[in-house]
Order: sequence, then C-alpha cells, then structure tokens
Amino acid sequence: METRIERDSMGEMQVPADALWGAQTERSRRNFPIGAGREGMPVELVRAFGLLKKAAAQANRALQPQRMTEVKCDAIARACDEVISGALDAHFPLVVWQTGSGTQSNMNANEVIANRGMQLCDVKLHPNDDVNMSQSSNDTFPTAMHIAAALMLEDKLLPAVDGLVETFIRLEAENADVVKSGRTHLQDAVPIRFSQEISGWRASLERDREMIRVSLEPLMELALGGTAVGTGLNAPKGFDTLVAARLAKLTGKPFRTAGNKFHALASKDELVFAHGAVKALAADMMKIANDVRWLASGPRLGLGEISIPENEPGSSIMPGKVNPTQCEAVTMVAVQVMGNDAAIGFAASQGNFELNVFMPVIAYNFLQSARLLAEAIDSFNARCAAGIRADRAKMHANLHDSLMLVTALNPYIGYENAAKTAKKAYAEGTTLKEACVALGFLTEAQFDEVFRPEEMAGE
Repeated sequence: METRIERDSMGEMQVPADALWGAQTERSRRNFPIGAGREGMPVELVRAFGLLKKAAAQANRALQPQRMTEVKCDAIARACDEVISGALDAHFPLVVWQTGSGTQSNMNANEVIANRGMQLCDVKLHPNDDVNMSQSSNDTFPTAMHIAAALMLEDKLLPAVDGLVETFIRLEAENADVVKSGRTHLQDAVPIRFSQEISGWRASLERDREMIRVSLEPLMELALGGTAVGTGLNAPKGFDTLVAARLAKLTGKPFRTAGNKFHALASKDELVFAHGAVKALAADMMKIANDVRWLASGPRLGLGEISIPENEPGSSIMPGKVNPTQCEAVTMVAVQVMGNDAAIGFAASQGNFELNVFMPVIAYNFLQSARLLAEAIDSFNARCAAGIRADRAKMHANLHDSLMLVTALNPYIGYENAAKTAKKAYAEGTTLKEACVALGFLTEAQFDEVFRPEEMAGE
C-alpha cells in the first residue's frame, strides 16, 4: 500500500496515500482496533459534523474575517458539502470504541475537510487552526450528537410512524362493522369491534409521536461555543448564537445555543429523555406486533382471526409453513432498543466534572435505535400491516362461542347467577342460552330479547 507522511504535534505518521485523513486519525485507527469494520462511527454523526463545521466556518468568517478569509471559508464549506452528502464516508474509518470525548472523530472531520478543501481550492488549510477554529472536541461532539439525533427522529423515525398510523386509519374504516371477542389476560373477554382494537394500536403510536416531538425541543439546544470546559475560551463573543443560527438555516430545524454550556458539555440528559420516548415507541411496537401474530396464529390451530401477507417460506423441513416474520423482526428490534436504552442511561450517568466521556457509545446506541426502529416500522407497514385482512367468519364464530358474553346478562340475572350460567355451559359443553334456561334464570324468549352480542361493543 502506498503511503504519505503526515505530521501532528506528536510527530510523523504514515497515512494511506489516497486517504483524506491525517496523522491524528491514523493514530486512532491504529490504537483502537476494537470493532473495526463493524462498529464505526455512525454516518449520521459524520454528516452532522459536516453541518457544524460548515456553520462554524461561516460564523468565523463573520466574526473573525482576518483569520477566516473568504477563500478559506469557501474551501471548508465546499468540503463540508461533500461530507454532508455522504461522498466522503469512506474517509471516516474510526470506531465507536475510542476516547469518550470523541476527540479523534472531531479531528477526523477536521483533517478530511482540510485536505479535501485544499484539493478543491488553491488555499492552505490547517485542521486545528482553520477547520476547528473557535471549537473544541468537547463542544463539537455533543453538538453533532444533538444534530444527528434531531434529524434522525424528525426526518426518519416520525415519518415511519406517520405511515403506519395512516395504515391503521384505513384498516379502522374497513373494519368498523366487524365485532369480535375481546381478550384480556389471554382469556376471552366481552365483545369489541375490530376497528376499536385497531384504534388502540393507532392511538398508541400517536401518543408516542407526541412524546418524541416533545423530546425534540431540548435536542435543539447546542453545546457549540462552550469549547473545552464550557467557558467559551478561544471563541469570539457571539460565536455560539451565530453558529446555532447558521445551523438552523442549513437544516431547517430551530437549533439554538444552549443557555448553560457547562451543562451542555457535562450532561446528556436530553438524549436520555429523547431515547426514553423512542423506547416507549419500541414498547408499543412490541405489543402491536405481538397482537398481530397472535391474531394471525394458525392457520388452523391458532386464533386465525386475521390473515397477513405470506412473504417467504417459514421452515426448511415443514413444507407450506409460513411465519409472521415481519412481526418477529419488529419484536427483535424492540428488544435491541430496550437494551440500548439501558446502555445510554448508564453512559449518561458517568460524566465527571466538566465533561461526559461516554459520548460515542451514547451516539452509537441512540442512532442505532432510531434507525432500526424506523426501518422496522416501514417494513412492518409495507409487508404486514398494509395486508391485514379480517376473517369475518372466524371472528363471528369465536364471538358467539365466547362464554364471556354472559356479562350481558348481569343486569337481568345478577353477577352470581351469570357466573353459574357460564360455568354450567363450560362444564357441559352447551350454549349460554341452554344453560341459562336450564337453571331457570330466563325463558328462551327473555334470553333472546336481552342477549345481543353485536350490540355489546358499542359504537
């Protein structure tokens, strides 16, 4: 492999000749062979660095034009645009398992942007003096985390939720006239409309969507401008507010500078809070996916009240078997999100003094959760939920075979006598009507007058 010599404050390093990174990135690449090729810094975070470095250059140009010249600013901005687009993803080789401040990833961005900027424009750029001007890893990394998290939630996860909500709205309308047996404790319960059951799924997602939107507000506060320990050392006055305004313009999101930079560097509570809302969504998706696979269980020996799309063979030994694989994928993702939530909570609790040094693992787990959940919801919607069909005949048969319909008799024969009716019907394998008449609680005509299962579900 051909190499070139790069230099940093510790001396010379041989770097791959075609790589845009420099000596500090190369040191980290060699010093942390942990999860290489599998657990790299998330691309969403890399692109967030592109956004913040562009905004920082523009703010420095406005506040320190003697240092950030027009040609330097243009070169940095053009290189950042390539980072933002993903064109330079291959030049960000570092893994999550590095310094807890993310210093090497900040320098990776600085080196790549400087080297690419010099290729694009006839100007000399220094990674620290120019690209990292008015910044520290300690305020850029948490800023990148908030940018990446906010964009992921608002632009990827919430649209996935919206899509599934729309599917459930359609299914509600299609099944408004279908009455089936409800179930609690995995036991028969009183009747419910299938549309009502679906509305519970929809409302859960709508509430999760509200909570995620609430959690977005704190993520809009950015640490940038706090530099090393929150004091803003080496950053010009007004840099923090101007760079936040530039980021807001670049992204279309209402980013603003954090009111207390000491908090912004040391605490990660905003990400813990936001991931809690993501976990709530995962919990509801677990419940919905389980409901769907229970209702579709069978095809002959389960509940079999709905059919779902058959996407692939389900067994290598049992011919014709088809499994609820989309439901299984959703539930596995939900488990991963719940595990990630524990990791994020532990990591956020471990900040010492002026800096949390568990930031890369927080970013990795947060972005993985949001990404996986968004993709799982999209897949579940397209390949399962959209194709749910009620088996009306089976629902009707199950409804009329349910002993819990006896609840309708409570106002007429009382709870104790209704219980006797149900137990007699169950023990003797008869109908509720036969048992009720045999016990002398109602005549056949009286029973027929008050026993109307389809009306028990309400509107």
